[in-house]
Amino acid sequence: MNRDRLTTPIVFTPDNEPYLGRPLLFQFDQIISSVMEQNRHTAPTTHGRSLTDHQRMAAQVIPQTLSIMLSIRELIRQGYLFGAHVLVRAMVERTAILLYLNLYPEKIDSWNRGWHNNDAPGLAKMFDAIQVKQQRNPTVPGRDLTASMNSLLHAKPDSAPWNLVPIGGDRLGHAASKILNRPELCDDLCANVIPWVAIVQGMISAYFHSETVAEIG
Repeated sequence: MNRDRLTTPIVFTPDNEPYLGRPLLFQFDQIISSVMEQNRHTAPTTHGRSLTDHQRMAAQVIPQTLSIMLSIRELIRQGYLFGAHVLVRAMVERTAILLYLNLYPEKIDSWNRGWHNNDAPGLAKMFDAIQVKQQRNPTVPGRDLTASMNSLLHAKPDSAPWNLVPIGGDRLGHAASKILNRPELCDDLCANVIPWVAIVQGMISAYFHSETVAEIG
């Protein structure tokens, strides 16, 4: 019997997870703790009172975003790096919606109507619009920013490297389960997600600023 199968846990815990000790993973854990604490203080202030359309949207989308963030973290813990990478787009899209509607508040009516394809911008167009509003020069085309995420989500040919693992000698195969020996994939994942978590923190303050300050301060 393969010795690795005997020594590799079926379920990893925080003290034996495969990428424990990676600096970027540590940073991810730190910002998770920070944003969850921020949300813990802010969420109760949204209960039992009237909210603006923007706050109702944020009160829905922010928890969804945080839930996906935590799902990504747990997938990293269990070694399911490919699945975690696929989830990044779902988290990024929700974060972009929060940022886009904060910069273009008049677009909230489109969100209220259902955020349909013919009535709302796609992720790439939101990136374009966000950069225009923030006066980024030069801008990076939104389609370039979304390309790798779309490839992973839609199983395009260039998504192949994201679940390659060594299978002996110089041979590679596509993993169908845990990936325990590609720390660079873990690092890449954390580096991609951390800035979006920071934006979510900013959006919590932007949509519920006075409540956040009152609760934390």
